[in-house]
Amino acid sequence: MLSNTHKSLFGATPGIAGVDEAGRGPLAGPVVAAAVVLCDPCPEGLDDSKKLTAARRAKLDLEIRANCVWGVGVVGPEEIDRINIFGATMLAMTRAVASLCTRASAPPNQVLVDGNMTPHGRCAEWNWPARAIVGGDALEPCISAASIVAKEWRDRLMCEAARDHPQYGWERNKGYGTAEHMAALRSHGPSPLHRRSFAPVAQLELL
Repeated sequence: MLSNTHKSLFGATPGIAGVDEAGRGPLAGPVVAAAVVLCDPCPEGLDDSKKLTAARRAKLDLEIRANCVWGVGVVGPEEIDRINIFGATMLAMTRAVASLCTRASAPPNQVLVDGNMTPHGRCAEWNWPARAIVGGDALEPCISAASIVAKEWRDRLMCEAARDHPQYGWERNKGYGTAEHMAALRSHGPSPLHRRSFAPVAQLELL
């Protein structure tokens, strides 16, 4: 867990940033990463975004973005298809921390990344000390906060996209390969927001 010395938002000592992503698995839409340096006191009730109710997650998202230093990185479907989803995830994390740095008084002195890998050595633009933590979104509050912001940000993007492509039900499935989504893909074919390098979409285009 973070110590109190690492929760300062605007102090002279750089803080610790948490990073997490949302949207590695869907068939459509971007992958989104968020980076957060927590405020002091930090929002109460932080946890892995998947463990929170939608209402609680939305409330925490607003609280985090109102009071903490944060940044978001987005990598769209065309980039995902070009560099693969792993590379796109590393790039989204890098963009998220770079965005955070434009808002912070100083860059973070360490970045905690959910998972077993960091973008260090995997993305040329990554410039910060980093440590991977498996299950970090449930262990480190700053990563929990990042998971919430990333999830809510991506969900909003998919709901906006659903207005232009209502046939796929993205406001409900957020681009994941649900039965509803797959049926729409078979009926209407892929949209410009579908990831054509993902097998279910690629296979349909061959039919």
